[in-house]
Amino acid sequence: MTKKQKKMLCRIIVAAVLILVLHFVPAEGILLFGLYMVPYLIIGYDILLKALKGIKNRQVFDENFLMALATVGAIAIALSGNGDYVEAIAVMLFYQVGELFQSYAVGKSRKNISALMDIRPDYANVEIDGKVEQVDPDEVSVGSVILVKPGEKVPIDGIVLEGNSSLNTSALTGESVPREVAPGEEIISGCINLSGVLKIRTTKEFGESTVSKILDLVENASSRKSRSEAFISRFAKYYTPAVCYSALALAVIPPLVRVLVMGLSPAWGDWVYRALTFLVISCPCALVISIPLSFFAGIGGASKAGVLVKGSNHLEALSQTDCVVFDKTGTLTQGVFEVTGIHHNDLEDEMLLEYAALAESASSHPISKSLLRAYGKELDLTRVSDIQEVSGKGVLAKVDGKEVAAGNAKLMRDLKVDHMDCHKTGTIVHLAIEGTYAGHIVISDIIKPGAKEAIARLKASGVKKTVMLTGDAKAVAEKVAEELGIDEVYSELLPQDKVAKVEGLLAARSGKGKLAFVGDGINDAPVLSRADIGIAMGAMGSDAAIEAADVVLMDDDPAKISKAVRISRKCLGIVYQNIVFALGIKAICLILGALGIANMWLAIFADVGVMVIAVLNAIRALFVKKC
Repeated sequence: MTKKQKKMLCRIIVAAVLILVLHFVPAEGILLFGLYMVPYLIIGYDILLKALKGIKNRQVFDENFLMALATVGAIAIALSGNGDYVEAIAVMLFYQVGELFQSYAVGKSRKNISALMDIRPDYANVEIDGKVEQVDPDEVSVGSVILVKPGEKVPIDGIVLEGNSSLNTSALTGESVPREVAPGEEIISGCINLSGVLKIRTTKEFGESTVSKILDLVENASSRKSRSEAFISRFAKYYTPAVCYSALALAVIPPLVRVLVMGLSPAWGDWVYRALTFLVISCPCALVISIPLSFFAGIGGASKAGVLVKGSNHLEALSQTDCVVFDKTGTLTQGVFEVTGIHHNDLEDEMLLEYAALAESASSHPISKSLLRAYGKELDLTRVSDIQEVSGKGVLAKVDGKEVAAGNAKLMRDLKVDHMDCHKTGTIVHLAIEGTYAGHIVISDIIKPGAKEAIARLKASGVKKTVMLTGDAKAVAEKVAEELGIDEVYSELLPQDKVAKVEGLLAARSGKGKLAFVGDGINDAPVLSRADIGIAMGAMGSDAAIEAADVVLMDDDPAKISKAVRISRKCLGIVYQNIVFALGIKAICLILGALGIANMWLAIFADVGVMVIAVLNAIRALFVKKC
């Protein structure tokens, strides 16, 4: 408990004890009034101050004003001899109990966010001229060499130069199993070094590192409100003044009717008491507090599981997802391509691979990197010139003065080069030298472990349709889709084709559920933005993809998608439960209060009791079952 919560708990206990003691004190009149004002002011002084401040700032109609008006009115009735001081104090007492529950619940859900905030590094150990200096991470430039000792956080993204170690990535991914790293491997900020000393060359500035982006996403999540939250805000804006005027009408109109029309006594005390009861019952605390809290808890629970949702509006949209579209490379597959075959005409294997590696030397595409790895020797880049990348097809370059084309069948057809199809399944890189076909290289990607299970879980969670989009050849795409159990596959697509395909799927689904797109590459950013919900792979995904996405999976595990859908549906279920429960109970109690059947004690339940139950229900969104 925080210091503020402990103080409130003490006030509640003191006020409750004083009420019990005063029950046995034989006092009457002004003395009794003075005695009961002690526990009333102890428990309610802050509510009264907030109500006065609201009146002063011309923001009258809120829960503080309702509580103050109802309790002061109840005290006035008790002072006239027609009521009970205990009722007024009990309203304040139980209202503060409800507020304490709400504060504790927010603290509980914030705990997950706070745990995530612990990934923020306080310093970086920079190696300068053989010496290590401790500096602010913001001061470290790209290309600097930093040291991370056991127990320290990795402050900035980079590549391991020296050292082997285990990393605790639980704050980022939600997984407790340590990750092993060795020289040459990429490492992301926010992890905790568990064993060996690591020497890392930074590849990003601190502001662009993974840890900074994660913190920015979480800190801004609460500003993006869902339709349910926006509805509740608008509802409270009109609802509170309406019930205040209704209570005033209930206090004034029936007595006047009794006197002027029916010729009876006005019974002002009875009708004012009913109006005050009506006010207490009508307080919208249960809705105003529990709905945002449910979304806040849902986002906190998701972040604990390694799923970052950028706002409650996206959490709400995710719950309505019934179609998921996947990019293939780096999303369903590891994006680690390996050369699995070399088929040539006149050149030897090594010569064909050398020409391909030189032609692709300037490209950052995973296929190009696999060619460089397979060649395994240092390239003489002075042999290469006039490199031209042809989007979605391959590259053109001059190698040793010869025109070299390396790419897919589309590139060969554009160049009018007769090429040979391969019997093997994989990505085929055809090579033409001086306009003559030289052969082809077969490159295969590796399906991610658990990708097949991830698709099965998505379908089990209620997703009706799965689609895969890829720039790969049709044979490769269909083989991967069949192995994973994906419903539809579209292959040989350029980046702009993916956008057009997603737009077509969206148009065909007009009026149905939401469409989510899952991708990781920089060329996926336009599609992520176009889909109803964009889901990016966060650990190894590109910055552009993460920026464009609405949801980020911190460990690149596609199984987390079904978990994110389940979290969102659970959260929305809780929201709807609270709305129906709160409005239903209040409607019944308001009618009973207006008819004089409900007293102030039932009003307390209708306000505070409903709020406590709704808040406790909202806390359930924090707890996420293991996959």
